[in-house]
Amino acid sequence: MNDTGKNLVLWLVIASVLFMVFKNFSQPTAQNELTYSDFINNVKSGSVREVVFEGRKLKAIGYNNESYAVVLPTAMYDFDLRDDLIKNDVTIRAVEPKESGFLQNLFFSILPVLLFIAVFIFFMRQMQGGAGGKGGPMSFGKSKAKLLGEDQIKTTFADVAGVDEAKEEVGELVDFLRDPSKFQRLGGKIPRGVLMAGPPGTGKTLLAKAIAGEAKVPFFSISGSDFVEMFVGVGASRVRDMFDQAKKQAPCIIFIDEIDAVGRHRGGGHGGGNDEREQTLNQLLVEMDGFEGTEGVIVIAATNRPDVLDKALLRPGRFDRQVNVGLPDVRGREQILKVHMRKVPISEAVQPSVIARGTPGFSGADLANLVNEAALLAARANKRLVTVEEFENARDKIMMGTERRSLVMTEKDKESTAYHEAGHAIVGYLAPEHDPIHKVTIIPRGRALGVTHFLPEGDAISHSKRKLLGDIATAYGGRIAEEMLYGKDGVSTGASSDIQYATQMARGMVVNYGLSDELGPLDYDARDTDGIGSLKISGHTAKLVDDEIRKITDQCYQEATRLLKENEDILHAMKDALMEYETIDAEQVEDLMTRKKVRPPREWDNDNFGEKDGPDSGASAKDDAKDDASETKDPKVGGPANEF
Repeated sequence: MNDTGKNLVLWLVIASVLFMVFKNFSQPTAQNELTYSDFINNVKSGSVREVVFEGRKLKAIGYNNESYAVVLPTAMYDFDLRDDLIKNDVTIRAVEPKESGFLQNLFFSILPVLLFIAVFIFFMRQMQGGAGGKGGPMSFGKSKAKLLGEDQIKTTFADVAGVDEAKEEVGELVDFLRDPSKFQRLGGKIPRGVLMAGPPGTGKTLLAKAIAGEAKVPFFSISGSDFVEMFVGVGASRVRDMFDQAKKQAPCIIFIDEIDAVGRHRGGGHGGGNDEREQTLNQLLVEMDGFEGTEGVIVIAATNRPDVLDKALLRPGRFDRQVNVGLPDVRGREQILKVHMRKVPISEAVQPSVIARGTPGFSGADLANLVNEAALLAARANKRLVTVEEFENARDKIMMGTERRSLVMTEKDKESTAYHEAGHAIVGYLAPEHDPIHKVTIIPRGRALGVTHFLPEGDAISHSKRKLLGDIATAYGGRIAEEMLYGKDGVSTGASSDIQYATQMARGMVVNYGLSDELGPLDYDARDTDGIGSLKISGHTAKLVDDEIRKITDQCYQEATRLLKENEDILHAMKDALMEYETIDAEQVEDLMTRKKVRPPREWDNDNFGEKDGPDSGASAKDDAKDDASETKDPKVGGPANEF
């Protein structure tokens, strides 16, 4: 029976009990009830034929068979009434009053208490989620871990891609679970706990399931928040019960997701004052490495915040091995895409390597979402295969938002946006060590009125000073292009995120990267440990920092201005091309930069599920966007500042 049926039955039982109580406690009343004075008058007038006594009450019956009830006064109903009844020839009968038995009285006396307890248990079950779904309301301390048998887990290492180093780290766990004696012969002990740390969506849970799937062992899965309840001691009881169950299933794996919910520093002000959380953590520490052994039970935990975990949890004997499951590199992203593309009919023109280049910073979950969005777009267009066009649109949708073709833009707004994006593209094309241009568009998408995409040739591990200066100059390219055409008073607010990015990058060069000639290779961004986060620099040094930031931004601004003025004819030509086509790709940008006639845009061949001419360009990785003026105060608006 499901939860809805159980709740319905419980409420029906409660309603039935209440009905019985009210029925038994309520006294039946006659249809008519007279006062004692009226009853005596009726007797004397001869209208009463018969009376039936029952204790202090009587039922009077008239000659027309009408009846009514009368309550008799204690002091006078014995003699006076008897004489009046006899004198007026009224038939007198008497019956024994109904008396409740001892058990019945006892039942109805304790019924309210029982009813209160039943309602209390019902609501406690609702608050505790059914007490773990088993054992009833008295099993709060039972483990809520879900057990997956060895035949239920189909995930293997073949389903996990992009985390080769992490797979190698946990590979020996599989060997131990399959053949523990191999390690025990030489006195080796397998780690009791493995902590997987990394950003969200990188595949920590998937990797843990793959370990169980490869080893063919039972798999207990639970969240850290499932231990902590409103009653002190419940979490510790659930930890004990979970390990008791695991020992019976050994060898097996216990997977605790989001362990930081229960494993934070004790007494550190971050949940340390909660007795329930501390007791749960203490019990977990004892179970993992206490007097009792847990041979054959491996605990795998996952968290996005390993820095907040208690030190006792990370010491040898507990989570003594930490596996970093980070964001995949370009090769890892390609492997992840191939895994997810196996489930989707893909056109032969789609190259996972090109898409991987255009998705730096994407996690495994992001890439799965990318493939899914592309499949949805293809289904919406009634296509049999997912083509490059769908992957392009899906990537842009995820990174920048949905196209806003319904947005009404005047010709002046479109022209201003075209000049803005052309300025980014020209400076980015000419800047040293800058990523190649992928495409430029003035189609509004998300919060941006236009976007300039750059496609990196690989994942950037570090950047040179020359490249950073080129990025800052590219960020200013859009604003400078508007200033050249409309004057200083005609510059729009669309460059807000560009300015924010340029300022942040220049500050990072000065205070973090040691790339300032004046201040040298020192860290000027160190913070005090007094809790207020004040900078450990003097006022004079702070002024030097501000001066150096201004010097760098002015230098980049002047360089971008020089490049655009030297190529003003290209600026106008690119604006015209954007006004005509709305989107231009890398080949068209190359034509413009070499002052050739712009070729028409590539067309998609829906019959062959690819492009009619030219190689497919895949997805982009960087965005130079002119912001919608109504959203310019949002620092997360897609633009050069946010995607470089």
